Amino acid sequence: MIKPFDDSYFMKRALQEAELAFDTNEVPVGAVIVANNTVIARAHNLTETLNDVTAHAEMQAITAAANYLGGKYLKGCTLYVTLEPCQMCAGALFWSQIDKIVYATRDTQRGCINLNTKLHPKTKMVGGILEEEAAALLKRFFIEKRNLN
Repeated sequence: MIKPFDDSYFMKRALQEAELAFDTNEVPVGAVIVANNTVIARAHNLTETLNDVTAHAEMQAITAAANYLGGKYLKGCTLYVTLEPCQMCAGALFWSQIDKIVYATRDTQRGCINLNTKLHPKTKMVGGILEEEAAALLKRFFIEKRNLN
């Protein structure tokens, strides 16, 4: 039996957000936050658009989800993000008390895993969901960036 609302389903929604970022010359990272099998927030990187180093996809999604829920805690929610969260985003996710983080591809240089960033003790993290698709989009973006410069 196929589950229509599995991790791959929601990661595809996050990849759609990453494509929007790519199309606007932002680093192609997308995120969605899900509660009860419903997307309650969607976002992509806006650091160039807003001229704001904190405007990562995860930060935008956390704010949108908190507004949707009417509170700062994201208990019962899952974040789907196309790139492993950085230290800043992982810190915000810690404070949000989100239940689960699902990422597509690792960020071995700036990601929270290699930097040993602590998550909330109740937060679970799963990686590698649609990893190839997310990694290919990031690679394509940076190849095009290098070729333009």
